[in-house]
Amino acid sequence: MVRKPAKMYRSLAKKAYTRREYMGGVPGSKIVQFEMGNLSGEFPLEINLVVTEGCQIRHTALEAARISINRKLIKDVGRMNFHLKLRTFPHHVLRENKQATGAGADRVSEGMRLAFGKAVGTAARVAPDQRIFTCFTTPQYLEKAKDALRHGGYKLPSPTYITVVEKTVTEVPAEKAPATE
Repeated sequence: MVRKPAKMYRSLAKKAYTRREYMGGVPGSKIVQFEMGNLSGEFPLEINLVVTEGCQIRHTALEAARISINRKLIKDVGRMNFHLKLRTFPHHVLRENKQATGAGADRVSEGMRLAFGKAVGTAARVAPDQRIFTCFTTPQYLEKAKDALRHGGYKLPSPTYITVVEKTVTEVPAEKAPATE
């Protein structure tokens, strides 16, 4: 059975359906990792990929965007010079009422009667101005990171924009030494 086009699942038309315990056989998410790059490094810049409109983003689109951004960052910046984080998780289960086709299909198919549908995938429901990806890096790699996030945004069903936040370093006061007598 051919996968339906993503535009069928893009809109937030119905209530979120996340109760997997009632459904038999929800396909697993294609997202392999949620954090990539140098996970232990401290980076002063935070670059966010933000969606303009509320929509549903399928797990396949999130994985395609993640692969695109990660590959571009590794190639242009190097694995130890960034930390990429995917901030959404595909909780919403997508269902599809599959219709039988071919000879004798009218006797097999029930049409729209009891059309609950079978689980065909998952999607993340996002709100307008929600951050999808965040990249932490240093100022010298700002333009390359913005370019990588911009290319990843092309894989998502909503228009996107990029925000840059400079982290402020907070000074931690030194521990007071115990008084000696």
